[in-house]
Parts: sequence; structure tokens; C-alpha cells
Amino acid sequence: MDDWLAARAAVRERRGLVRKAEPQPGLVDLASNDYLGLSTDPRVIAAAAGALAGHGAGARASRVVCGTTDAHVELERALCRLTGQDAALVFSSGYTANLGVITALGGPGTLMVHDAHVHASLLDGIRLSRSPSVSVAHQDTDGMRAALAGRTQPRAVVVLESIYSVLGDAAPLTEAAALCAEYDALLLVDEAHGIGVAGAGRGAVHAAGLAGAAHVAVTATLSKALGSQGGAVLGSELLREHLANTARTFIFDTALAPSAAAAAAEAARIVLAEPGLARRMLENAVLLANRCGTAAAAGAVQSIAVGSSERAASLAAGLRAAGVAVGCFRPPSVPDGVSRLRLTARANLGAADLDRAAGAVARAVGAA
Repeated sequence: MDDWLAARAAVRERRGLVRKAEPQPGLVDLASNDYLGLSTDPRVIAAAAGALAGHGAGARASRVVCGTTDAHVELERALCRLTGQDAALVFSSGYTANLGVITALGGPGTLMVHDAHVHASLLDGIRLSRSPSVSVAHQDTDGMRAALAGRTQPRAVVVLESIYSVLGDAAPLTEAAALCAEYDALLLVDEAHGIGVAGAGRGAVHAAGLAGAAHVAVTATLSKALGSQGGAVLGSELLREHLANTARTFIFDTALAPSAAAAAAEAARIVLAEPGLARRMLENAVLLANRCGTAAAAGAVQSIAVGSSERAASLAAGLRAAGVAVGCFRPPSVPDGVSRLRLTARANLGAADLDRAAGAVARAVGAA
């Protein structure tokens, strides 16, 4: 095993695919997912501290044993108010929420139709569900229609992201929802990059007028715009009841820490009450894209194609040395040859830091 591990490490090193989990203090942050700056908001921190004092450091058990607290209940209510959905079920992460809902809805009788660019957690869920599946080209509604029209299974789920994490483009939710209504399918939308961003922060599904639609369900992470941790599935009361009884990542996983739940609930209340946060973030996203010479994407994430994984890693390292933290998309996150720098706009990114960081990115990309 050690020989194999060493050989794999050498391959990653040679191909520029080495990833390191290490602190990055003192850098201008264009890398994190804290889109609205709520992870450091005093109100969010106070909510977390209160729950920590009241409930302790952890949830102690699965939510179906004794892990559900009033913090989890209030979080689900706050998420419903924010998104306009009827019911919510909170999981320990966005990843487990996606795994849980897909596997609970899947099986031989459910066709999964998914955009080729959906997140790894959704793809893993489809594989684990043992469902027949069709991958359609990115943003290809004709491909969705063909897959649904040709299905032989009694049920179908169409899986999209509202805003995609690599290209930053928005899904055609209105067209997809109409197709699902026509072919009696469920539309499952991952709003990881939509909540707190699109529709004055209420999400792209709400902005499209689809909140509460019986054939539309939403998954969300609480670790991006809401600045905390955890994930959720939102939809009908019937869907929530089904997941609470069948989703393995809900039943067999220790519940989200109450402090994280309380923090996310407070963040959801802030987003709903202060739509200017999302507006400021989007304004900064446009400024960042323009300064770096790239077309502005739909959400917080702006990406710059740089070709090889080696070049992407070199540019990211050079920018880090210059005091700017950026994301770096390389295989397996993206296919070979389309590696990217990932730049994240934030509502609390000051004008001076934004200008300095964007200028460093523009110079690095132009000189490389």
C-alpha cells in the first residue's frame, strides 16, 4: 500500500495536482465561499455562542435519536421563510443533504437526468442510488426533453445547480421546471451558490417564481453565503417526511452542531431582512470580473480559464506569494485542459482590497 501511495503522490506532483490544506493568514480573500461576510458578523457569532452555551459543543446523536434541538427546528423555519419553501430538513453538510435526497428518491424505478456540470456530491448520490441515469450536455434543455420523453421508468428526477460553481452561469430553471411539469418529473435544484446570492438572497428558485411548486425541490449548503456549516433539503411536507424516514445520511449521521444551526438561522434572518448584502456582493462581482478582463458570471464566483493544471497551480502560488488567495480548479474538479482560477466576490470586500487583488490577478494572468 505504501508503494502505491507514494507512486500516486509522485503522479500528482508531476501533473501539478497537489492540494494542501493549510492556513492562509493575512491574504486578501478571493478564495473562500463566505459571499456575504456573515461568518464573522457579530450577530451570527452571538447566535452560535448562545447555542453553544445552551446545548454544548455537539448534537450528541442522530436527529432521530436525541440530536434534534430547538436550534435545528428554528433553522428549518428560518430557511423556509428565506426561500419560500413549505418544509425543510437539515443535514450535517450540503454534501450529505445531496447524497441523502438523491439516494432516498432513487432506485431502479427512478430515472436521474442531470446536467454534466453538477457537483460531485450529486453525482455520487446518483451512483449510490443505483438509478438509471442520463447525463446531458451543460445547459442542454433539448437533451433533458429527449431523456424525459424516452424514459421507461415510472419516476424521474432532473438534477441541476441554480448557479454552477465552475463557470458561474445560471441554469434555465423556468424551462426545466416546465419540462418537468410536462413529463411528470421532479426538478431538484442545488442552490449552494444561489442562496444569499440570487433573487435578493432568497435564491434563484424563488426568483424564478418556483418556490413552493409541488414538482420542485431545493438543496442548499449553509457553509457559503450563510457563513456557517450544514446543509438542507427544502420542498413539500411529504418530501420532508419521506427523507426523515429513508435518507441514510440523515438517519445514521450525528446531527449538525446546535451552534452551527443557530448561526445559520441568524444568517438566514439577516439575508432576508437585508437584501442589500446580496446586491453589494453582486456589484463587487461585476467590478472584479471587469478589472480582471473576464465576462461577469451570474453569482459570486468568477473564473478565468488558464489551460493546464500546472499553469493554474503556478498562478495560484504566485498570487498567494503576492498576498492574494484565489481558488484553483484542476482535475478532478474539471477536465484536463480547462483548469481555471476561481475568484470569489464578497459583500464585505473593501474597494482598496478588491482593486489591489484584482490588479494582481490581471497582471499575473496577462504575464503568464
